Amino acid sequence: MGTFAIEPRDVTCHTLLYAAHDAFRRDLDRLAAAAAAGKGGAAHVRAGWENLKDQIRIHHDLEDRLLWPRVRRAVAGRRAERAVMEEMGAEHARIGPLIGRVDAVMRDGGDLPAAVRELRAAVEAHLRHEEMTALPLAESVLGPADWRELADEAGSGCEAGTPLFVPWVVDGIAPVERSRFLTALPAPVRDRNRVAWEPRYRKRRLWST
Repeated sequence: MGTFAIEPRDVTCHTLLYAAHDAFRRDLDRLAAAAAAGKGGAAHVRAGWENLKDQIRIHHDLEDRLLWPRVRRAVAGRRAERAVMEEMGAEHARIGPLIGRVDAVMRDGGDLPAAVRELRAAVEAHLRHEEMTALPLAESVLGPADWRELADEAGSGCEAGTPLFVPWVVDGIAPVERSRFLTALPAPVRDRNRVAWEPRYRKRRLWST
């Protein structure tokens, strides 16, 4: 993500965070459809699920390690705002075991549609809370220097994931959203995605049954 550090406030927060949220929703819908059809054990569904788990883990790690601590420091002494940050941590902690439950049902058998429904509901509630409260709070209290620093730190740890993150985000999304996301990225990133990353991603056929 270091390659995205041009206009940190707009690109890092709006484009990357919100685009990831939409991709989580899309993949959870795919998982729910596969589970309802009895195809949860299919190889490409399992591969899509493994990728989704990785993307959620990376996303939550960046927020817990880099974004929310900065917001906490900025709102020190403000009880309501601090409570929002605590809620973010609690919601992340709740999602982990639900992911584990889906894993267990896929491995050992059980009611996969029910496990997916519970995970999907928890993730959606968290994303809505974050989008309506936590991210607007972050945008209100962090300045350009904070976003630049955050983008630099995120880039140092996530550069290797960029070739998967970019094509994953645009997988199957509407042309307008696809254009908006890709246009926000530097030209070299768009070029690498078009020439190498997206063709390689498509060959994996994630979720395809």
